[in-house]
Amino acid sequence: MRVLLDVLGLALACGFVHATLSKSDAKKAASKTLLEKTQLADRPVQERGLVVMDVRAEDVVLEYRSYCSARVRERHFDGAVLGYVTPWNGHGYDVAKTFGSKFTQVSPVWLQLKRRGREMFEVTGLHDVDQGWMRAVRKNAKGLRIVPRLLFEDWTYDDFRSVLDSEDEIEELGKTMVQVAKDQHFDGFVVEVWSQLLSQKQAGLVHMLTHVAEALHQARLLAVLVIPPSVTPGTHQLGMFTHKEFEQLAPVLDGFSLMTYDYSTAQQPGPNAPLSWVRACVQVLDPKSKWRSKILLGLNFYGMDYSASKDAREPIVGSRYIQMLKEHRPQLVWDSQAAEHVLEYKKSRGGRHIVFYPTLKSVQVRLDLARELGVGASIWELGQGLDYFYDLL
Repeated sequence: MRVLLDVLGLALACGFVHATLSKSDAKKAASKTLLEKTQLADRPVQERGLVVMDVRAEDVVLEYRSYCSARVRERHFDGAVLGYVTPWNGHGYDVAKTFGSKFTQVSPVWLQLKRRGREMFEVTGLHDVDQGWMRAVRKNAKGLRIVPRLLFEDWTYDDFRSVLDSEDEIEELGKTMVQVAKDQHFDGFVVEVWSQLLSQKQAGLVHMLTHVAEALHQARLLAVLVIPPSVTPGTHQLGMFTHKEFEQLAPVLDGFSLMTYDYSTAQQPGPNAPLSWVRACVQVLDPKSKWRSKILLGLNFYGMDYSASKDAREPIVGSRYIQMLKEHRPQLVWDSQAAEHVLEYKKSRGGRHIVFYPTLKSVQVRLDLARELGVGASIWELGQGLDYFYDLL
């Protein structure tokens, strides 16, 4: 493992080399509106020659809505695929209904788990639950499991200490989760708790999650855990969740949603998920490939817009990205080391900006890596991507 991290550190230390973007492209005035296809396609993007490194902005704008309607139920990726849906990006609800057959699990980001007192827990966010949408998704995709994300919210260190040290508290926590799942017709939960504890009391957390998973399994419910990257972004140091914890929990959990994105920072603009780092995160977790099928490799369907002059960044979703391409007509350049496309544009008063946003090629490369490593995929999140991305799944 140390050799692996040292090799990764050497690769990342070399920096990411980007081709120089043409200034003339950034300054081109929009002489005419870029065209957008409104009709759906009869062939997937793979067969239309669109999964390429030398993609042009006008091609993205022209094709991004044009997914293959005839094959929305066909799968091209054999591993498990989890897709997140958020209330603040409503398009994701439509994506889940249209492309549901391409997913094994869908996780609406609805719920929070709060501790109200001794052996007292409350699941909030139930007002966001949409039973009609759940029925529609299940009707369109037989066998799809709906597993809402459950975020441990507003927990203090004392809350964690009280629960992790008490079998009665843990039992009551499991009962609460099972009852909510039954009442709301969920198929389980995607639990997000690990990052909240910031590396403290990890043994207790493993113990709690083991018992919660047992309670869920007894009720025939799934238990998936969100985990931070096993290699800290920007370094070659181990993260908060490593091979040790993975080995303890892999036998009892149904999956691990691995957050292999958000690699770069506002101070050091760069790719969202450099390929060598993504690979290392999986290999560090499970070097002997014992539980690979339970790892869901995180794919970002959002991008980052970096302001070169302000040391600032902001996430961008598909609609904003298309608007950007229409307005600035930038050159998209393939960063071969990171395996991502990058573009530059210049605001009239805001200075130079650098943008990393997924393309068909960058998504396909990561699906190919997932296939090579024997892992599944988890997508954050369905409302942020471009519709033709789903041809790849």
